[in-house]
Amino acid sequence: MSALRRKLGDEYQVVSTSASGAGLPPPRAAPRGKRQRFVDKNGRCNVQHGNLGGETSRYLSDLFTTLVDLKWRWNLFIFILTYTVAWLFMASMWWVIAYMRGDLNKAHDDSYTPCVANVYNFPSAFLFFIETEATIGYGYRYITDKCPEGIILFLFQSILGSIVDAFLIGCMFIKMSQPKKRAETLMFSEHAAISMRDGKLTLMFRVGNLRNSHMVSAQIRCKLLKSRQTPEGEFLPLDQLELDVGFSTGADQLFLVSPLTICHVIDAKSPFYDLSQRSMQTEQFEIVVILEGIVETTGMTCQARTSYTEDEVLWGHRFFPVISLEEGFFKVDYSQFHATFEVPTPPYSVKEQEEMLLMSSPLIAPAVSDSKERNNSVECLDGLDDVGTKLPSKLQKITGREDFPKKLLRMSSTTSEKAYSMGDLPMKLQRISSVPGNSEEKLASKTPKMLSDPMSQSVAELPPKLQRLSGGGRLEGNLPPKLRKMNSDRFT
Repeated sequence: MSALRRKLGDEYQVVSTSASGAGLPPPRAAPRGKRQRFVDKNGRCNVQHGNLGGETSRYLSDLFTTLVDLKWRWNLFIFILTYTVAWLFMASMWWVIAYMRGDLNKAHDDSYTPCVANVYNFPSAFLFFIETEATIGYGYRYITDKCPEGIILFLFQSILGSIVDAFLIGCMFIKMSQPKKRAETLMFSEHAAISMRDGKLTLMFRVGNLRNSHMVSAQIRCKLLKSRQTPEGEFLPLDQLELDVGFSTGADQLFLVSPLTICHVIDAKSPFYDLSQRSMQTEQFEIVVILEGIVETTGMTCQARTSYTEDEVLWGHRFFPVISLEEGFFKVDYSQFHATFEVPTPPYSVKEQEEMLLMSSPLIAPAVSDSKERNNSVECLDGLDDVGTKLPSKLQKITGREDFPKKLLRMSSTTSEKAYSMGDLPMKLQRISSVPGNSEEKLASKTPKMLSDPMSQSVAELPPKLQRLSGGGRLEGNLPPKLRKMNSDRFT
């Protein structure tokens, strides 16, 4: 037996595999309690990179971004340290030039022209550098034309000072202008809710903007983080799945002037298709919400994040309305921003609801019929086709087409509600059909005689009652001339 040990935050689980290679069993459910989140409620990601080895040099290749990403205390420390070291280094260079030329010993000799006037020790050289770097120019210390090395050092000092200023001041400016603090005024509801909306089970949460300045091109996305195991036995600790919040309809593009309720419809394509109120008590997942937009005042892109764990999703709840109409404006009550109330919601998953609806609906027939029933229907149609071909020729002409009984029977056979047994007939018809002497053989033998020449049949061949009604004559003789002409035209 081999054991695979995995760690999810501060929760440990041990999963064993058999030597036969049967695969990994499903992981055990961790005990309920406060567990490690992947993304905090304030949007901070709880991820630390360790064991980088030689990859740390990559941070130095992008030094500017590395300094911007540092915390403020480290930025201020590097800012002060860089300027202090640069000033001390340049002041030392001026002091070295004065020392090598002997200006320190002849500083008070009026007949001697030094490299830098009034520089006779290290503090005076440091003050000269500060006055030059800050362009203060008191006029007491200045460089002379008798020192070419001083002129070269002055040019180097100007270039180096510009580079240091551009790097550090630019870094501090980008650090201060980052729109991270703008995300502090973008609110997310403390809980998410699941309830019925427009007849569909829907996952909902709320977002809001506390500032009057708008978020331009605001867009929202949702990710579901859930551990799962593949059929091949591979365990995915934090598998990311996309939650559709209106990407196909454009509902993910927000006009964030007032608080909005973001909806995810739970259907067959949703990862929550099997989620019910009971299964949510044992599930472990995290919904990460990402809101992006352009800050209207600065034009910089801002991103706000939050997350909801399974304990923060309320089944059968709905958010309170927060917008009311006042005189001339709409008022938003942020005291009800996080408030929810219970509503009637079925505790079943969407999959279970569809299965129950399929079983309970009498109008839904099975898509595929039984094979035996199909074979019987086909045999019945074949037998009826043979009967249709044995009909007299004049009766086939009356129908207009020789294959009429075949098509008619096929059309009638598509309806599953029709039955061909004698038990479906009314009781009176069953009694009439059960009288002796009305067998199919007798009817089949009489049918050709009755239908062979229907228009020229004599009254003598009819039953006695019809003979008495017709007066013993022929049927054609009792019809009006116009009807006789119409009948003759029809059957010729």
